Amino acid sequence: MHWFGIYCFWSLFTYVLSDTHNSTKERTFIVDYEKNEFLKDGEVFRYVSGDLHYFRIPRLYWKDRIQKIKAAGLNAITTYVEWSLHEPFPGIYNFEGMADLEYFIKLIQDEGMYLLLRPGPYICAERDFGGFPYWLLNVTPKGSLRTNDSSYKKYVSKWFSVFMPKIQPYLYGNGGNIIMVQVENEYGSYHACDLDYKLWLRDLFKGYVENKALLYTIDMCQQSSFDCGSIPEVYATVDFGISANASTCFNLMKKVQKGGPPVNSEFYPGWLAHWQEPHPTVNSNDVVRQMKSMLSMNASFSFYMFHGGTNFGFTSGANTNDTNANIGYIPQLTSYDYDAPLTEAGDPTEKYFKIKQTLENASVSLNSLHSHTKVEGLTRYFYKHSDTNDVSPTSMHKAAYGVYYLQPLVSIFETVTHRIEPMSSAAPITFEAMDINTGFVMYETTLLNNKFQNPVNLTVESVRDRAIIYLDRVQVGTMNRLKANTTMYLNISNNSAQKLSILIENQGRINYGDFIEDRKGIVGDVLLENTKLGPWKMIAHPLNETSWLSSIKPVDSVQVPAFYRTQFILPENYTNTLDTYLDTSGWTKGVAFLNNINLGRYWPLAGPQVTLYVPATFLKPPPNVNTLVMFELESAPQDLAIKFVDKSILNGPINT
Repeated sequence: MHWFGIYCFWSLFTYVLSDTHNSTKERTFIVDYEKNEFLKDGEVFRYVSGDLHYFRIPRLYWKDRIQKIKAAGLNAITTYVEWSLHEPFPGIYNFEGMADLEYFIKLIQDEGMYLLLRPGPYICAERDFGGFPYWLLNVTPKGSLRTNDSSYKKYVSKWFSVFMPKIQPYLYGNGGNIIMVQVENEYGSYHACDLDYKLWLRDLFKGYVENKALLYTIDMCQQSSFDCGSIPEVYATVDFGISANASTCFNLMKKVQKGGPPVNSEFYPGWLAHWQEPHPTVNSNDVVRQMKSMLSMNASFSFYMFHGGTNFGFTSGANTNDTNANIGYIPQLTSYDYDAPLTEAGDPTEKYFKIKQTLENASVSLNSLHSHTKVEGLTRYFYKHSDTNDVSPTSMHKAAYGVYYLQPLVSIFETVTHRIEPMSSAAPITFEAMDINTGFVMYETTLLNNKFQNPVNLTVESVRDRAIIYLDRVQVGTMNRLKANTTMYLNISNNSAQKLSILIENQGRINYGDFIEDRKGIVGDVLLENTKLGPWKMIAHPLNETSWLSSIKPVDSVQVPAFYRTQFILPENYTNTLDTYLDTSGWTKGVAFLNNINLGRYWPLAGPQVTLYVPATFLKPPPNVNTLVMFELESAPQDLAIKFVDKSILNGPINT
């Protein structure tokens, strides 16, 4: 370990914001390419940041997570801005509740921390459609996203005209705490490689940011990524994890811009997770080893993620391979725990404390050297943990609220579940063509006077993403984009009409790579042998909310897919509610709603995630009544039992 290198890092690691609040002095954050340093107000500055996404955390928990990151020894927060959250429909904007970005920025500033802002407009982030709003697919030509296409640029410009003025007061040069603003995101990994688009987007950012913060890009540690991802006059940074050679990656930065401070803008202390795959883990000691390597090089870096949080609702995305959108499709979990230093519920882990100790050791080493060593450009402040230096965050208590029993309500085949007027068409149409973003669509057609010899081959040209096939409401099979199975054999009646129903589930739009234009539903035709089927009726179930079920009375039994409900009062000793986990063991696949809040998708049969995180803020304390609704697709447990437990299960058995 090169302690002199760490000394240089920490001695120049400026923290105290109050020193720079002199209104008579211009506030600047720039790059010194000759000395390979960031300069904040003319003095050398470095940061250690942690990624924290406001859109994955209940608003009431934002401050807690920020303070825990500060207590670990970090002096900055990094966050994406999710366009789809803020403009869910064209011209309809949302900056309230979990979307209150300005409040989030103020909380970070109140803690004396800096902010690195990542507005995209594309962010990836393992979110549905990479953070793009779904309706872009309806108003832009195919292949136009992240290019110089005029229609795409029109909607980006309009969004920025609403969003960017909100963050201008928080730019460092305007007295705020935003020191860096990212332009696009890992553009070097995208096939378009459109220089005109990059220059246009850079200039769009410059119009709002001017010189009040530093514009930067992030690309993977490979030459091809920098060739396409870097932008003239924008500081190029790199991302890598524990197994990369830090010097090699930082050299890519130096090569493209002839110097500047080394920056790892996404240092991975964990990794993302998918359904039907083991939950990944990253060893804490390997994280510390790479940290020490970067510290010795006087690098700035951001942990991606320091706290992952949760993909509540239908916000999780998906990955696929690089050659075919329909092969290798793997949807991501509801949980975004990420094996991060802070768990999904915000609890510190062994990794958290090892990171904290590593930073504290570096600070102690500096104190012992300070009176004997002079470093050129030494600032007046060492990095300090301030009032949180001695804070050791502990895990919050969780509640095991016990077992509750649901009652059957109504099958999806019943007309009472139709919240949107069905559409008709000669051929199947996509979710987006129906102006449907999330959930499910039932495609129905009638098989008439068939003269085929059984069994007959049913082909759905493209299933996006999972289909359950029914004949006269009896399930006869499934098709799964994950397995690329789009054909099956049916035994049909040649003497009477039969209804063919295909329930398509949107499991999350692809968020990374060349296939992000991921339209959902049946994309193409449905064939019985070689005959195209139709006409079709399409019944949408976006499941945006479940309040309409309040008027539905329980029944003795119901045919799946179906809705189930229980209402309960928490035990009297829980007047102050605690976080808990919904254990979906025994259920098969579906969506859970608590007090009309979509907790997310569950799929314990596939694994590895079994429990859904339930923040205390989603629960009502006694004597108030809580309502849990389960929309189960295939098979509910016989006793219809559900449990609230005090421990998460994110590494359960895998069923492929």
